[in-house]
Amino acid sequence: MVWGGITAAGKTPLVTVHGNLMARQYIDEILCPYVVPAIHNQGLTFMQDNAPAHRARITNQFLYENNIPALHPSPPYSPDLNPIEHLWDLLDRRVRMREPQPQTLLQLERALHEEWDNIPQQAVQRLIGSMRLVPTMSGRHPFKRTSYTLLSV
Repeated sequence: MVWGGITAAGKTPLVTVHGNLMARQYIDEILCPYVVPAIHNQGLTFMQDNAPAHRARITNQFLYENNIPALHPSPPYSPDLNPIEHLWDLLDRRVRMREPQPQTLLQLERALHEEWDNIPQQAVQRLIGSMRLVPTMSGRHPFKRTSYTLLSV
């Protein structure tokens, strides 16, 4: 499995996660080194999907204690509301177009990292910009609009 985040200003490094991602590992290996600095340095709002590690009580407590503004919970089965889902699709297509195709997990990991690094920031900005007017659930304002200040994972 891989993890990555996007903003209108850039992509995070692609992080390879071996095995199932547990909440404590998610906090230690992803949120602390990548999400917290991006949120605090750039004033972003955090958006993630409904993966179990993302929904865990310890994860939500961590986000709260670290003043991470988050759009959640995401509606279930709504990948179209998260711009990174479209980037995962683009990454998948880029890897599938490679010749020769990766034959081992190590080759696949390398291909994913190379293609992630080669996705132009303009493509990321277009995806985020296209999501700007998608209604999202947000507390008392159920149809508050998203903005360019978003870290999507």
